[in-house]
Amino acid sequence: MVNLFATDRLRSLYPKVRAFLEEEIIPFEEEWLNIPFKEVEPVLRSKRENVKAMGAWNPYHAEAHGGAGLNLMEVAQLGELLGRTPFGHFTFNCQAPDAGNIELLLQHASPEIREKYLHPLLDGTIRSCFSMTEPGFAGSNPLLLGTTAVRDGDHFVINGHKWFTTSADGAAFAIVMAVTNPEAENAYLKASMIIVPTDTPGFELVRNIPVMGHAGEGWHSHGEIRYTDVRVPVSNLLGPEGSGFVLAQERLGPGRIHHCMRWIGVCERAFDLMCRRAATREIAPGKVLGQMQMIQSFIAESRAEIDAARYMVLHTALKIQEEGQRAASAEISTIKFFAANVLQRVIDRAVQVHGALGVTDDTLLSYYYREERGARIYDGPDEAHKASLARKILKNYGIRR
Repeated sequence: MVNLFATDRLRSLYPKVRAFLEEEIIPFEEEWLNIPFKEVEPVLRSKRENVKAMGAWNPYHAEAHGGAGLNLMEVAQLGELLGRTPFGHFTFNCQAPDAGNIELLLQHASPEIREKYLHPLLDGTIRSCFSMTEPGFAGSNPLLLGTTAVRDGDHFVINGHKWFTTSADGAAFAIVMAVTNPEAENAYLKASMIIVPTDTPGFELVRNIPVMGHAGEGWHSHGEIRYTDVRVPVSNLLGPEGSGFVLAQERLGPGRIHHCMRWIGVCERAFDLMCRRAATREIAPGKVLGQMQMIQSFIAESRAEIDAARYMVLHTALKIQEEGQRAASAEISTIKFFAANVLQRVIDRAVQVHGALGVTDDTLLSYYYREERGARIYDGPDEAHKASLARKILKNYGIRR
């Protein structure tokens, strides 16, 4: 659905993308989800050539960088469409974490780093990962980091333990968040972002972490990594030393728009599956599930919640686009927990309507149920976002921390 925020550019591109997904991606999802990623990746790379020919490659980036040149509002709406299949974003080269890493390199990398890593990322010939979360510290507080990067001449020596480094399996490099300035008085200026090639001695991908019993591979993986005396040049630093937290905040606002609109795409896919099942599953002679009032309630509530989430996210995207991320900080927190919870409820209802079939791997629903439960945790758990929003509201009533 192209909604009331659509532009002429989006109206032209949207039908082409939808047709491509329906004809070249969605019919093969079940097969691709059940074979090793190394066997799927060559097929997806061939599909990427069709995306480039369509003019939809790198939709999150400017034409000067080989992208489609869409603004944030347009990107958000296209992201919903791509989110209707697990392979949509990857096929268009706008999957996490590469899309965000490209933004970091565009804005903060040296010319040498851009030549070595940015251009291949934009071309889709390599992948990357973002290494921040640590098993020993609460991920809800990004200021708590045990990984250190100590200067030794013109190199950093990195030591630490990370996990949930998404897409580490097969990535060419990691952007590592590490403490470089432990004595800084301002806690927000202690850490830096540093590029670490994954073939550097001391970089160890310990495992791909199983999520609810399923270990992902390749792009769709969550790596546990140990950094042991990893030496990289100081020139691999992104931005000024100590600016890691600031750089992370820069990517979070648009990043949450991307996440939330992808979730809405997942919701639409689950909603469609639920409605199809309700309309066809016979529960008695001449009677189908969709004639039951309880199931009708599931469908009505899901429709209302999905639409509410969509317009809430698009409103936030428009505010970021017109006024900047700082002005939209309250809205960014709101959409993160609201959309994530709509996602959980819609998928759960769809599973329930499918009955026993819904918990098998014979539909996409079990995949979504397993993979998307983390939406309420990563990029800040619900509780942190709710507290942040409440504090912002209560400031207007004279209440401080």
